[in-house]
Amino acid sequence: MNVLVLISLDSEQRARLEAAAPDARFVYAREDSLANNDLSTAEIIIGNIEPERLSDARCLRLLQLGSAGYDRYIETSQLREDTLIATAVGAYGQAVSEHALAMVLSQMKRLPQYRDDQRMHEWVDEGPVATMRGARALVLGTGDIGSHFARLVRALGGRATGIRRHTAAETPDGFESVFTQDALFAQLGSADVVASFLPSSKATRRLADATFFAAMKPGALFANAGRGDLVANDDLIRALESAHLGGAALDVTDPEPLPSDHRLWNAPNILITPHVAGGFHLPLVMDGVVDIAAENICRLEHGEPIRNVVSR
Repeated sequence: MNVLVLISLDSEQRARLEAAAPDARFVYAREDSLANNDLSTAEIIIGNIEPERLSDARCLRLLQLGSAGYDRYIETSQLREDTLIATAVGAYGQAVSEHALAMVLSQMKRLPQYRDDQRMHEWVDEGPVATMRGARALVLGTGDIGSHFARLVRALGGRATGIRRHTAAETPDGFESVFTQDALFAQLGSADVVASFLPSSKATRRLADATFFAAMKPGALFANAGRGDLVANDDLIRALESAHLGGAALDVTDPEPLPSDHRLWNAPNILITPHVAGGFHLPLVMDGVVDIAAENICRLEHGEPIRNVVSR
């Protein structure tokens, strides 16, 4: 079995990966210096290769992504129909949820305003702040990241309600209650924080539009660490300019990178980070990706169902 690894691993992580398939041939490479032969003979690729290059991966059986998102690969026609795609769902919960919560708490405590005051050397009391204690968070997406976020909210004395696509027999850990997406608008009006961790899909694109924001509780905070195309930007800007929303925290935008002259930058009470909640900024994320990849290499070799497989 030929395994092509396009993510940077240390020696210990490589050893863990190779232990999953001792007889396999592992090639570690950067995509910008990738040999055509290594790509054409790869049966497993670990990493997020550019989709247009997949037409050369003629032997590919499994594309193990290093990300939780997969929309770019579903939309490509370069991938063989029998090639499996697996995500790294389960590796990012801690990192993304902590980042999203930090952004929300920063908005609650007016830290961006105080940072601006510091730059201007101004000693200013910016007024009342909010707390997560007793607050209600509506979490869009109840998977690994959403559940991590819900547990953090609960740890701070808040209550988390989840929105998911399908009903489930059990309520995921951290949530007080969970509803399907058809109950979304009925739940928006009672939430102090609305946080989205949804992937991109036809059902989610521009879901957060003028009607969505109007249904939110006056003064509530909106956070998005899922995909940027969830948001209708002009509608969000209007909701902030009218002060109907108390603030917004975005780690993802549409487009990305956000152009320097985009109106979102100057919207009132908005905090933007450049899609860094995930990635490999937190070392334990890479460890999680390696664990998932190693498990799936072993599963593929033994003909077992792949973890985190994507429906195509």
